[in-house]
Order: sequence, then C-alpha cells, then structure tokens
Amino acid sequence: MNLKISGHHLDITPALREYVVNKLDRVVRHFDQVIDVSVLLSLDNHKEKEKRQKAEITLHLKGKDIYVESCDGNLYAAVDMLIDKLDRQVIRHKDRLQEHQHEAIKHQSPDLPQ
Repeated sequence: MNLKISGHHLDITPALREYVVNKLDRVVRHFDQVIDVSVLLSLDNHKEKEKRQKAEITLHLKGKDIYVESCDGNLYAAVDMLIDKLDRQVIRHKDRLQEHQHEAIKHQSPDLPQ
C-alpha cells in the first residue's frame, strides 16, 4: 500500500503523521486490497473568526476509488470523522463485492413446485 500524506497551509508533524497511519490501520484491517492512499490535511481560514480544519482522503482500491472529506475546528477530530466515514464506505464496498460472488444459476438446484 502506497501512502501519501500532505498538508496545505500547515506542516505535517511526525505525531500527526503517526496518528493518521494508526487510524488507517483500522480501514486496512477490514479490507486489505488497498492499492494507494492519498491524505490531504488543510487549514481553511476564509473567515477570520473561525479556522476550519479539513481532512480529505482518496483511497484507490481494485476497481474503485473512494473519496471522503470532513471538516472540524480540531484537525484530530476531523481525521477521526474522516476515518469513520471511510470505514463505513469500505465495509459497504466489501459487502457489495461479496454479494456478487454467488453461485451461478446453472449450478443451483431447481426449486420446482410439484
């Protein structure tokens, strides 16, 4: 799995990098066919009153890309919400893949009423 963590208008500290990597382990534990992960952490200060921390992630899986973003006043809280959303989407994708792997119709026994 290739992991790229970058920051926009903020520096990525080793503690922040380790926090994101530890949280991503939860996602990889559910679905191990992850090819590439891109994380973008940014600071948006459009309004002078409040600074908004934003976390975005793009997860490249075999056959699908999943994009999730979340915003909060605290960057760690934004990462937590981001990982929760991503985890739900990965589990849903995994369930869809497993539902399609059913037995072919020609190999099923016919349930004909008599």
